Amino acid sequence: MRQWIVRDYALAAALLIVGIPAVAQDTGPTLGGCPVMPRDSIWNVPVDTLPIDAKSARYVARIGAAHLKPDFGAGFYDGVPMGIPFTVVPMNQPKVPIHYAPFEDEEAVAPESDPGPYPIPRDAPVEGGPASKDDRHVIVVQQGSCTLFELYKAVPTADGSWNAVSSARFDLEGHELRPDGWTSADAAGLPIFPGLVRYDEVAAGEIRHALRFTLPTTRRAYVWPARHFASRSDEPDLPPMGQRFRLKANVDISRFSAANQVILRALKRYGMFLADNGSPLFLSGAPDGRWNNDDLAALREIRASDFEAVDSSRLMRDPNSAQSATRR
Repeated sequence: MRQWIVRDYALAAALLIVGIPAVAQDTGPTLGGCPVMPRDSIWNVPVDTLPIDAKSARYVARIGAAHLKPDFGAGFYDGVPMGIPFTVVPMNQPKVPIHYAPFEDEEAVAPESDPGPYPIPRDAPVEGGPASKDDRHVIVVQQGSCTLFELYKAVPTADGSWNAVSSARFDLEGHELRPDGWTSADAAGLPIFPGLVRYDEVAAGEIRHALRFTLPTTRRAYVWPARHFASRSDEPDLPPMGQRFRLKANVDISRFSAANQVILRALKRYGMFLADNGSPLFLSGAPDGRWNNDDLAALREIRASDFEAVDSSRLMRDPNSAQSATRR
């Protein structure tokens, strides 16, 4: 049975205030003085009024009896740190080489990776910890350049460089997508960081962007803004990479804590992108010692049947751009 490490924390008083100041409604997420994608990026545009995808019921039925699971928290689970960590570095952070090398049974995909050097510190946190055999993501945001650097299956070397199976860089101020058909540090070819639940956003009372989640089985297809699939199955009831889901508007979230209501409101308004193969309905977030793990566990009351797939095709301005055709 899972043993949670509990951390007490007090949410900001803003969580108890009804409504958000008007200025906050028109600003997107930020970090280190950088926007986390432009305000009109598909990541930051609400989808609560968009039509339901024609295959929604089939997708949800295929997901089955899964419940939402926050794949982040404070401390450790079975000795492994929870969540996908990130670090912010200054503009003058030294850049180091990135070597593309196999890891376990995965071959490197250097042709679809952005070559180094990258400004990644020797001690950058690795998802799952130093001994992890899993995804081992490393995420770095560089201030000044507002560039996001992400590695998959990252392993530091003795000389300060890094080995990785794949990597990608993203302009946090731009709309550029990966080349069509290319992966990134994520199976869908999307950036990871914009879809993470971050404690500071929850404490501030609002998440203003889409989130990221995983399913164990996906279709051999992808939809905008995703660029890559990771499946051999053409089963039509399986959702493709990049499919966006949202929590149904009629799901009662009043029984949840103020913190969890922030997350659930974001799932209603902005939804979540299917970004990788993994455990069913695992919602990605960043680790933080202030999370209350027992409280987060209550999110598991949300079922797959509480979600619906969204048809966001009308937001596509250009298939090779993440810029939304509509901004609210």
